[in-house]
Amino acid sequence: MTAATDPDYVDSYEDVSMFTLSDERERELLDRQTECTFMWTTSTGDPVGVIMNYVFHDDVFWLTCTRRRKRVPAIEARPRAAVAISSRGTDIGTSQSVTYKGDTEVLDDDETTGWFYPALAARVRPGDEAAQAAFVDHLDSPGRVVIRLSPDARIGFDSERMFAGSPAGGTKTKV
Repeated sequence: MTAATDPDYVDSYEDVSMFTLSDERERELLDRQTECTFMWTTSTGDPVGVIMNYVFHDDVFWLTCTRRRKRVPAIEARPRAAVAISSRGTDIGTSQSVTYKGDTEVLDDDETTGWFYPALAARVRPGDEAAQAAFVDHLDSPGRVVIRLSPDARIGFDSERMFAGSPAGGTKTKV
């Protein structure tokens, strides 16, 4: 069977919705990547985003910044936000990405910061307990808040699936 007669062959990438991440590959991406793009809207409706470290715990994204950052009053006023995560910079090997949108909440209670700061330090300073402790001390400041994003929608993409069977992918296997 040739690409032209194969019903599973994709010759146009106008609609890439069929190339979503499997649950297993999505979990690997969330576990291995430490950075996301956090996005919200300004009071004038403009979209804006910044790169932030995150912890994905109990199906929720947890991030932190100081209360002085403009994103804090913005999401308190308009709690809908999104995170986008890419495999770039990891050793996963292929281009994968996933975007989640959902409601946010700004927290600064001791129970949340007590588990979150060490969890974030372990993600961004793995294997170095002294660096983790120093990072927790750095995070534990009076003006710091934790942002909780509870996703309710997602868009996942796996380029390996897209290029399977494509001449652009260098292989003739089916999707």
